[in-house]
Amino acid sequence: MAYISFQPSDYFNTVAWTGTASSPLNVTGYGFQPDWVWNKYRAGAGDHQVYDSVRTATKMIIPNSSNAESTNANGVTTFITDGFTAGSDINVNGGTSVAWGWKAGTTSGITTNGSTVVTPSAYSFNQTSGFSIVKYAGNGNTTTKVAHGLGAAPKMIIIKNLDDGGDNWKVYHVGIGNTTALQLDNTGSTSGGSDNFYDTDPDTVNFTLGNHVSVNNSGENYIAYCFAEKTGFSKFGSYVGNSSTNGAFIYTGFKPAFVMVKRSDSGSEDWNMWDNKRIGYNVSGNDKLYANLTSAESTGS
Repeated sequence: MAYISFQPSDYFNTVAWTGTASSPLNVTGYGFQPDWVWNKYRAGAGDHQVYDSVRTATKMIIPNSSNAESTNANGVTTFITDGFTAGSDINVNGGTSVAWGWKAGTTSGITTNGSTVVTPSAYSFNQTSGFSIVKYAGNGNTTTKVAHGLGAAPKMIIIKNLDDGGDNWKVYHVGIGNTTALQLDNTGSTSGGSDNFYDTDPDTVNFTLGNHVSVNNSGENYIAYCFAEKTGFSKFGSYVGNSSTNGAFIYTGFKPAFVMVKRSDSGSEDWNMWDNKRIGYNVSGNDKLYANLTSAESTGS
């Protein structure tokens, strides 16, 4: 049994909500003011939409697309004490949606050291829960070290080029190592080499980038969502499947409120997403969303 000194729901929560077509609509129930909101329409096809407090509300990026950042005045319009305000684009009358929310909150005093090359232009971090949002400008060089604010080495980093619509989302994950990357917006298996994360694990202060345009093109702006592992709150790793209907058991040390899985040795499998606010556990059902697809929620076992 893992014990932690804080309440996990103070830093992450899922809200399943139903639209009213009455704008603005306050989506509440998080228990905190979220700094990162990832919203998906469940009842039908529609883009995933991501907003954060560092880039400010209305600034949208789309996990299932390589599109650049855009302004959506009718998406997440404001962050509020217990959630966010939904505009008409995501507030479909009678339509069900889900929004995952993470809290960061510290917006000054990020730690750097003599190895830091890039200090983020804006950021929000939380060392208790191991989550940070950092916005930085690329320099086009290899061995570029960017401060992440966590005080512990990140196990997962999700990066998007905000300016260039042709660049895929890049994902560093401890389960696949530092010599390659995954792409959040497609089914691809591991891709790329040193030009992504320069074959270098993140440390307690910085993560390291190569010069790939998706993570570090000169003069372009990027957002990075960084996750350190916290006992009893978050777990990052890999496992080998066994093709059994009673398939592989993955030990986390706690009952997860959110799970994301991607097959890393095949380019034909989607990013699977589950949470504890929708029907997500066998055998009652298995309501699944896919981070790289616009499709409605699907069921299965």
